[in-house]
Amino acid sequence: MEMKIDTTISSTIPDFKIGIIHYHDIEVGDSPQMLKGRLQLFQESIFFDLQDKNITDIAGVSEWRDVFKRTGKDPNRYRNSAEALFRRVKKQNYLSTINSAIDLNNFFSLQYEVPIGIYDLDQLKGNTIELRVGQAGEAYTGLNGRENSMENLIVAADEGGPFGSPFVDSNRAPVGNRTTNAVQIIFLKPSIPVEECEKLTKSLMDMFISIHGGDGSFRVVNA
Repeated sequence: MEMKIDTTISSTIPDFKIGIIHYHDIEVGDSPQMLKGRLQLFQESIFFDLQDKNITDIAGVSEWRDVFKRTGKDPNRYRNSAEALFRRVKKQNYLSTINSAIDLNNFFSLQYEVPIGIYDLDQLKGNTIELRVGQAGEAYTGLNGRENSMENLIVAADEGGPFGSPFVDSNRAPVGNRTTNAVQIIFLKPSIPVEECEKLTKSLMDMFISIHGGDGSFRVVNA
């Protein structure tokens, strides 16, 4: 699908950039033991690192809190999904395994310190994904089971409206065991140079394909 960044973002966050990965003919299932083990050990390591550190001191968390401020959303009330993961780990409320795609998503979100969304491509509508700032009245039921207002939050939208956000994704296109085609959006740190963004995006894609098979393509899109 084509990816567009609307001026509602580029005019406010000129250094905004995302990595986008398309996957085809993948097989999603239970996470291999290697991934489960790495995710568990990584969370334990983060827990000890956070004993003498504030979550808001984490570079990616801090940058995305600033993004939320710039679009008009209070980051103390609406936390980006990476910050939410770190807060769970700090409380030793470690992430349980869901499936291979979501577990890998969570692992890299913690590693890169940024929100990452993955969506079932066959559940999306049209040929374009637009990233923009949510408008008044826009809302969807999220994976958290609640109705979430998208006003003043960055959203990913297709012809059916918003379906994803660095805050929380909707329940419209979740990746599960029946998913064979997917699109992944890495909401990268605005401060990172494009060259590094490309390396990070490719690294995630390569690990994903090594676990799920199929093939993938990636690119970095900036404002």
